[in-house]
Amino acid sequence: MSEENTDFAGDGTWSDESDWDYVDSGDGDGEDDYAGPPPVVAVVGRPNVGKSTLVNRILGRREAVVQDLPGVTRDRVSYDAGWLGRRFMVQDTGGWEPDAKGLQQLVAEQATVAMRTADAIILVVDAVVGATASDEAAAKMLRRSGKPVFLAANKVDGERQEPDAAALWSLGLGEPHPISAIHGRGVADLLDAVIAKLPEVSEIAPRTGGPRRVALVGKPNVGKSSLLNRLADEERSVVHDVAGTTVDPVDSLIELGGKTWRFVDTAGLRRKVGQASGHEFYASVRTHGAIDAAEVCLVLVDASQPLTEQDLRILSMVIEAGRALVLVFNKWDMVDEDRRYLLDKEIDRELVQVAWAPRVNISAKTGRAVAKLVPALERSLASWDTRIPTGRLNTFFKEIVAATPPPVRGGKQPRILFATQAATRPPTFVLFTTGFLEAGYRRFLERRLREDFGFEGSPIRINVRVREKRGHKAR
Repeated sequence: MSEENTDFAGDGTWSDESDWDYVDSGDGDGEDDYAGPPPVVAVVGRPNVGKSTLVNRILGRREAVVQDLPGVTRDRVSYDAGWLGRRFMVQDTGGWEPDAKGLQQLVAEQATVAMRTADAIILVVDAVVGATASDEAAAKMLRRSGKPVFLAANKVDGERQEPDAAALWSLGLGEPHPISAIHGRGVADLLDAVIAKLPEVSEIAPRTGGPRRVALVGKPNVGKSSLLNRLADEERSVVHDVAGTTVDPVDSLIELGGKTWRFVDTAGLRRKVGQASGHEFYASVRTHGAIDAAEVCLVLVDASQPLTEQDLRILSMVIEAGRALVLVFNKWDMVDEDRRYLLDKEIDRELVQVAWAPRVNISAKTGRAVAKLVPALERSLASWDTRIPTGRLNTFFKEIVAATPPPVRGGKQPRILFATQAATRPPTFVLFTTGFLEAGYRRFLERRLREDFGFEGSPIRINVRVREKRGHKAR
């Protein structure tokens, strides 16, 4: 049987193709669950208390890596989750390689990052072991955060362990929630409490107003502190020719191009015997935090050296966080003709996924072309803030689909029924379709969006919502 020629009208009904001519009615386009960035819930705690197990339980699927060893999770990872019809992000802050000297400090730093990047925090404590010095260090930090904090007393598998959970009142975080992450006991009650305190939209997302926030990110010794000092025209950050001098982000208000900008120097890998792994891990986590708090990222690359996996990983962090981007090739004073030829080849081969990002070749040491950074920042931020009227967007997609339909999948050709831009910062588009769109076709749509509307320096997100006709719904 052939499909009826009907389209989704946006109100739950089906109509004909005249809906492509929908006129933009203002800011009300998009569905409620795409009205802004979802709130973020961070799961923190010392090693091997069951953080990743709890994350998997919340998600209802095995996503986070779980082993019966401390320090398995090596990065801060975010997952889409939902409860009682509410959408939110779960942030698994993970673990580290524990060391006796630095453990309390590392747990406190983990709590600090969560305070900066989350709307609510779950502190997981092993109720059987009881409150340790590390737990107390984290609780002390979190009490000062001003954010909702929930104490999950884990490994309470039955009533016999309930008194162990009650003993955790001593942490000063209010009533402990007795749970068993591995069995699911008590997790629903914990989530009910979290949802009741979560904002509808993330309150840690960058807001309009005030100086635009710029994160300086890049691998160690690429020149972040040197660039900050060049821009500030003073020795605002410590600079040495040693990788990893800076450990904590340093915010600097700097006047550039007639505007005030807030720069965050996110350098930082300090190597100490016995503490290297923990400090390096948390330098990475703090970089994540700075990216999340920023609006636009200057990703510094050492132009005099071959591109590395670490350079590409940092770029991926920025794109995944949905931040505007400017690629900065530093140390250009050390690039000769041979290196320039090789660099062009590396860019074509390795940076194809960020071909849309403006590139600026500078020397922080000599000041070469540093003045070009401000126009590049402004272009990227303008793209990041861009909104396309719904009528114009649907006309665009109608023409694209007519010229190049989506590939057939499972014997049927999916159709794009309606499109809307659900959010800016970054530009996020929702496509209502009759079927799944292949990743290659979504990349094609992104490329055409960029060709027609620009978006230089900003990632684009395309979400597909498959709608079934009423006649096909379960009765």
